Amino acid sequence: GGENMWATTDAFQYVYRRISGDVSFAADIQILGTGGNAHKKGVLILRQSLDADSAYADAALHADGLTSLQYREVKGGPTREVQSNVKGPARIQIEKRGDYVWMNIARAGESLQSAGGSFRIKFTEPFYIGLGVCAHDNNALEKAVFSNVEIKQRPAPIVESTLETVAISSKDRKVVYTKRAHFEAPNWSRDGKDLYFNQGGRIMKLPVTGGEPTAIDTGFATRNNNDHGISPDGTMLAISDQSQENRQSLIYTVPITGGTPKRITKLAPSYWHGWSPDGKTLAYCANRNGNFDVYTIPVEGGEEKRLTTAEGLDDGPEYSPDGQYIYFNSVRTGLMQIWRMKADGSEQTQVTKDEYNNWFAHPSPDGKWLVIISYEKDVTGHPANKDVMLRLIPVTPTGFGEIQVLAKLFGGQGTINVPSWSPDSRQLAFVSYRLIEQ
Repeated sequence: GGENMWATTDAFQYVYRRISGDVSFAADIQILGTGGNAHKKGVLILRQSLDADSAYADAALHADGLTSLQYREVKGGPTREVQSNVKGPARIQIEKRGDYVWMNIARAGESLQSAGGSFRIKFTEPFYIGLGVCAHDNNALEKAVFSNVEIKQRPAPIVESTLETVAISSKDRKVVYTKRAHFEAPNWSRDGKDLYFNQGGRIMKLPVTGGEPTAIDTGFATRNNNDHGISPDGTMLAISDQSQENRQSLIYTVPITGGTPKRITKLAPSYWHGWSPDGKTLAYCANRNGNFDVYTIPVEGGEEKRLTTAEGLDDGPEYSPDGQYIYFNSVRTGLMQIWRMKADGSEQTQVTKDEYNNWFAHPSPDGKWLVIISYEKDVTGHPANKDVMLRLIPVTPTGFGEIQVLAKLFGGQGTINVPSWSPDSRQLAFVSYRLIEQ
């Protein structure tokens, strides 16, 4: 039965299960009977929910041979389709990888091949996968036979991380270290010899010339996240660790050679981002009473000072080299943009005003540049595995110059969350990523 699967609502018979991840789903489909509506159909369907107006994607074989990739992008939205130029294939496959869906088809005795066309649809996991039959007539019952049904779940891709440096003058990039593992957020040592980054909850040290990284002893702090950095004199590390108190991030300091962490923030979650040039104050982002704002605290601990009060996320605070200003990113105007304020929180002014989501402004040690990471305007938050740009902003005595693109890459979360300039301001360290299908 079922009137149709079209427009804003669907009526059909469905045999299903719940599933997550990437998947390919194939079957031989035979529509039984010669009568009835020419658009009665058998479908392989992915569906967000069991609501009649749910978002969905299906590969549909109609009785007249029409073969289509159909979809409703959002709940209650219209149905669209991509019609194949092959009629009546013997086998159909619908394939989902990431946020994209496409269809493969095979004539009798042939192998599956692309039907052409694809579309983007976001399924929240878990979602439904199954076989459907629609009579295209509320008063009729129709039958379809699905044989050689095959569901293959694709394993999650392997992440390959690459630690790179880029020269500011030439924009040429150099690989320092690459591994099929996930690591993040490099810091450049004050003597210019080493890079520090987090991997698997540990802080790792690696020579700028390459080699194999070694873990820094941070005692009980074994769930370090990507908010960490080096003191101005090069002797201490600030870390943000989630191994204590309900697994929420707290800020600690620890000797850069390793040792027992000293707790700095009383409240969680707190995420380190900046160290004042005189070494006396830490700047960080913290969630207090449901709102993320910028705070500072003495490096020895004590009472924190709130510097921002705007609704929404204020993040990524970092001092200018002269200590007069703190740069940060804020979503207060809609898109995430770079802002600057005096070190006491006064005179908050917007630096970037473009159509990107801009995060994590890092001033160069000589004070001549800011580097930021920019997402497209439709990206929410600062997720991993996105097309992003590293961009340079000249800092002048009277303001800021024209923004320049330093590098385009696949990355985001973990690429430049924290300060990563070389001490001579000539280079920047960052992490790029690649997803490798298994």
